[in-house]
Amino acid sequence: MHYNNMKNKGFTLIEILVVLAIIATLLSIVTPRYFASIDHARESTLKYDLVIMREAIDKFYSDTGRYPDELYDLVDNKYLRSIPQDPITESTDTWVLLPPADSNLPGQIYDIRSGSTGIAADGSYYEEW
Repeated sequence: MHYNNMKNKGFTLIEILVVLAIIATLLSIVTPRYFASIDHARESTLKYDLVIMREAIDKFYSDTGRYPDELYDLVDNKYLRSIPQDPITESTDTWVLLPPADSNLPGQIYDIRSGSTGIAADGSYYEEW
C-alpha cells in the first residue's frame, strides 16, 4: 500500500547517469575552447605590452639622447606608470633586455622581449617577438 507512493518519487540511477554523461560531453567540448581563448588573450596582451614598452624606450631615447639603463628608468621618468607583468611568464622580472647593437650608443636597453621560451599559436616563439 505504501510502496506505490515511494516508487514514483525521485530519479532513477540511470537518469542520473544519463545527465552526468551529457554534462561530461558538454565539458569536453567547452574546456579546450576556454583554454584556447585564455592563451589568445595572453598573446594579445604580450603584443600590446611590447609595443607600449618599445615606444617608451624610443621616446626616452628621443628625449634624452640615450637609452635607459634599466626598465625602472622608464617608470621614474614617467614614460611608463609601472613595469607590466609578462602575461606568459606572469612575472615582471623575466623580460629580456637587449642592448643597442652599436656599443657606442649610451644606455643598456634598446629592445625588450618576453622571457618565455614557449611557442605561440602561430608557431613562433614568444622570445622572438
